[in-house]
Amino acid sequence: MEIILKYFPDISEEQKAQFAALYDLYVDWNSKINVISRKDIENLYTHHVLHSLAIAKLIQFTDRTQLMDVGTGGGFPGVPLAILFPKCKFLLVDSIGKKIRVATEVATAIGLKNVQFRHCRAEEVKEKFDFVISRAVMPLPDLVKIIKKNISKEQHNALPNGLICLKGGNLEGELKPFKKTAEADDLSMFFEEEYFKTKKIVYVLI
Repeated sequence: MEIILKYFPDISEEQKAQFAALYDLYVDWNSKINVISRKDIENLYTHHVLHSLAIAKLIQFTDRTQLMDVGTGGGFPGVPLAILFPKCKFLLVDSIGKKIRVATEVATAIGLKNVQFRHCRAEEVKEKFDFVISRAVMPLPDLVKIIKKNISKEQHNALPNGLICLKGGNLEGELKPFKKTAEADDLSMFFEEEYFKTKKIVYVLI
């Protein structure tokens, strides 16, 4: 939990309590439904919560921004971002029902009011959003093809509407089709921990 306060020292008492509650909730649910590798659960705050919050280092969403998290799994990056931006609205989507169940139960337990969940494929979602967010769910060209239809034309933020992804490894091939519309930044710009040395945040203007 200290690692969250290290990079986000200005969060409210309620947000601190919500972040603090995540560990026990995920440990408990993970023992029933595996959404995080068992070896990795003790790294929950660095590898999952802080990693999700990297998006907030790229952009501070304005109130009422609408976001869809595609392939949310157990709720990443959607749940940590929904805690950080309580006045934004989030739709968390996953095609695996038991994963959506874990994310739903965690969000309910910490009293998140700005999140909805849907057990479906992203192709089935018809609504419009300011941003689509995701964490290493599929290759970039495939994801852009699916979510293009969901990006709203109305702008509310300093960064134009589009896709924001958290990814790792060599992205040269994935970024090729988006030379003029995408940018990739190293997360080591924001976070000093070893884990983030190979991690990137990718923004695609859509």
